[in-house]
Amino acid sequence: MNSKAKKKPGSIVLSIISVILAVIFMTPILWSLAVSFQREGKQINSILDWFTPPYTFQNYPDLILGSDVTKWLFNSVFIAVVTTVLTVILSAMAAYALAKIKFKGSNALYFYFLLGLMVPGEATIVPLFITANGLNLIDSYAGLILPTIAGSMNLIIMVTFFKGLPNEIDGGGELTAFFKVVLPLSKAVISTVCIFAFIGSWNNYLWPLLCSMSSSKFTLPIGIPTFAGTYTVDYVKPMTANMIAAVPVILIYILFERQIVEGITMSGVKG
Repeated sequence: MNSKAKKKPGSIVLSIISVILAVIFMTPILWSLAVSFQREGKQINSILDWFTPPYTFQNYPDLILGSDVTKWLFNSVFIAVVTTVLTVILSAMAAYALAKIKFKGSNALYFYFLLGLMVPGEATIVPLFITANGLNLIDSYAGLILPTIAGSMNLIIMVTFFKGLPNEIDGGGELTAFFKVVLPLSKAVISTVCIFAFIGSWNNYLWPLLCSMSSSKFTLPIGIPTFAGTYTVDYVKPMTANMIAAVPVILIYILFERQIVEGITMSGVKG
């Protein structure tokens, strides 16, 4: 009883902090949702005016049918799905080789990928653009996808997980053991990498901004800012587009929340 009594104040404080953080994180989402139901040109005198009627649902069909949002949505979904699939396949195969196949220089190669975590993506933008331009990948789906599928973080997550599996795997050859034994045992970490890769691709801004030269190749993060006027800013259309862009990611997180938590716990990644 005494131990429970000692824990109670700490639990109350933790609950209060959790509620405060939840409110802080939910406020921008609720504000965006409220703005998306307002009429364009409404006079705003205080922050409360964003949440008061009249409301309209017409912003969503107008934006979907009267703009390129559907094209940008398709681009975002297509690029994110292809990037996720390729990232999982390549990261899993490379991680298995580093974790389970002993070869000369494997430790040095693993250390090289660890160093990659220290290099910000912005530092590689210039050489990446020069390389992509030389290969005629600019303003193409291949140019938007290929540079983003090789990342150190997803590889390290999988290597950490694979090292925890038994070394003695009875599955025939390496490929057979990989596909028939290792991958079925790695559903949690694969789910985690899928989520990270999908959300990372979905929210990617800098590289699509440089690589997309025509609006037909825009993704949602690149297309949404084009709704902002040059001299005036109307928040209704951008916030409506933001809500459209947020729905797939929110649904994915709700559906795969357990796999995300389980995969992070099993892979030993500390956030």
